Amino acid sequence: MDVSQKQTKLASLPRSLRKRKKMSEETNMSQRTCRLEIKAPTQIVHVLGTELKVIVERCAPPLAKFFSVKCSPNVHYKVTPQVRGRNAVPYPLTRSSVLIVTMDEVSETANDSKLSVRFFGDKSDSLGDALLHLTAVEISLDVDADRDGVVEKNNPNKGSWKWGPNGHGAVLLVNCDSETAYNKILDSEIDEISKISDLKDMSKMILRTNGPAELPDGYKLTMHISQTTSENIRVFRPRTNTKLDNTWKHQLLKLFLKDYMMVVGRHMLTQEVPYLGGKTELEFFVEGLRFPDKDFNGLITINLSLIEPSSKGFPESPVFTDQVVFHISPWIMTPNTLKPVEVYVCSTSDNHTFLKSIRKLVDKCGYKLKICHEYMNRGDRWMQDELEFGYIDSPHHQFPVVLDSPRDGDLQDFPYETILGPDFGYVTRHALHEEVTSLDSFGNLEVSPPVTVNGKNYPLGRIIIGVAFPTTTRGRNMTQVVQDFLWAQKVQEPIALFSDWLVVGHVDEFMTFVPAPDRKKFRLLLASPDAGYKVFRSLDKEGYGDAEMFPDLPEAITVSEILDDKKLLAGNRYVQNCIDWNRDVLKKELGLEEEDIIDLPILFKVKEEKTGPRAVAYYPDMVNMIVLEDQLGIPKPFGPKVDGKCALETEVRSLLEPLDLKCTFIDDFAPYHKLLGEVHCGSNVRREPSPFKWWNVEL
Repeated sequence: MDVSQKQTKLASLPRSLRKRKKMSEETNMSQRTCRLEIKAPTQIVHVLGTELKVIVERCAPPLAKFFSVKCSPNVHYKVTPQVRGRNAVPYPLTRSSVLIVTMDEVSETANDSKLSVRFFGDKSDSLGDALLHLTAVEISLDVDADRDGVVEKNNPNKGSWKWGPNGHGAVLLVNCDSETAYNKILDSEIDEISKISDLKDMSKMILRTNGPAELPDGYKLTMHISQTTSENIRVFRPRTNTKLDNTWKHQLLKLFLKDYMMVVGRHMLTQEVPYLGGKTELEFFVEGLRFPDKDFNGLITINLSLIEPSSKGFPESPVFTDQVVFHISPWIMTPNTLKPVEVYVCSTSDNHTFLKSIRKLVDKCGYKLKICHEYMNRGDRWMQDELEFGYIDSPHHQFPVVLDSPRDGDLQDFPYETILGPDFGYVTRHALHEEVTSLDSFGNLEVSPPVTVNGKNYPLGRIIIGVAFPTTTRGRNMTQVVQDFLWAQKVQEPIALFSDWLVVGHVDEFMTFVPAPDRKKFRLLLASPDAGYKVFRSLDKEGYGDAEMFPDLPEAITVSEILDDKKLLAGNRYVQNCIDWNRDVLKKELGLEEEDIIDLPILFKVKEEKTGPRAVAYYPDMVNMIVLEDQLGIPKPFGPKVDGKCALETEVRSLLEPLDLKCTFIDDFAPYHKLLGEVHCGSNVRREPSPFKWWNVEL
């Protein structure tokens, strides 16, 4: 039978039969077993879209052999198993005789529909009737399961989560910003909604009901969650007066009520919710409390049940449950290829020249500059190390979230006291039982631009951290609590590089990413002692052996002296081996080719420490730059001059300017380089979120 024949045949059926046939073909109805009694009517609330299963033999009189069924017009039934060659009523009664009962319209009043079963013996004599009083209602707990910003009705996929562009499941934000102006505290730590503006940080959930003005006595609706879930979410709703007239109740909820109560959450696993009667919608607001982590996969389940009373003295029981699933938004980092919004930098007693250069560069680009003054930074200038900017996202709302590192230097109050605010969230991880080292500073936390590796897409890039070499037992590592948090976000699968060979130990000391117009739309920049020696040897060969590195500074040294320093050369061979090890990892994990990598000429000097040799940049580390779209703020290297121009600057320009990048060299020598940091270490950039939606990642 083709489609048109099916449609014609379906159209010829009565309306009620058409509706039931369509439902049976399109849905796999949930089924509930109920029992009947001969002596007393049974009262049932039936949820449309489900089936009642009546095992007829259970309530049959001892001598019964046949039965018949009568019902109200909006009640429908079928008898199973069907008896071949027999359509006559009464039906033969067997141990497997079952009635499947459905309804297709809501009740106008409680118990307004009936179904009766009459039992017969051998001579068609009636042995008794079992009566079922039915009240039909619609109940649907709804969320934005298709992720379009609209809470649709009864989406068939609302009770599960699936990743990818063809996936489903609702999205939830961690309410980690602060709507309070004074006595700043995270909204997720307040047990009530203090401002209506806080609702936009939550996901809407709607209870849609349709039915009589009141349910039969003893029936009620409850929302419930598991003990584990209660640590991760809260659900609020407006306070309602169930006796209010429905014609203006909805307007009251929408326009006037500003008082919200918690339904479920911490220390509250279940609570009755009002059944409003008629065709109504009751809005709930779901608040995320925790980010995904090692012990939490980010999935949340909320249940809404219809509760039926039992006999006096016995507990009530759920007879219908609707379920919805949310996934909490991960914390997402932003790569250098995304558009900047704000640049952050510290003001200290000795960085006025540096600050002036940064301000000039930022003004030229047209971005905001936010300065952390000395009363707040207390001399801690390492803005990159204290915090990392990211964001959280949902179909209805997104906002930036700052991740505070566990380093807790003198800048430790800045992320919470200054950055946290309305629509600007905050998250941190405390290393309670681990030693915090330099590798926990967030110069050791970067993220790549989007990449494809062996056919697998990473549309939000991949997080990059530095750790100790895999075979060492004495090395420093980023604390496990921070690593666990980063891995648990899933959508930017981390890569671990070897950075413990550095004194400071940060990945931003030997690598960064810049935008590019071709290939993968970016280049990986790597520090390269080999490239540095190539520049110095070329200078020496061209007769500039007496040209000075660090001209006009106490550290001045000639090109020839640098080339003659065997200890410096040996140390840089070691450094190059360390960087090459990371180069191979990055090529493999980011799907890069040699043409995607640019080597910048940078030398290091190696210091002997108790745990072995470790390196620092010999001159300002040009890879440690600030990237503002096509504008690069690069540490000024103070290299040998040829025809009045720094040879190292000239080399870097020749490598980067063909990519339409503009190089500004910033003097950070005294306030940063001498303290083992550079431009990137002393600054931070908040960027626009990626246009790619994290829930479309294919995991």
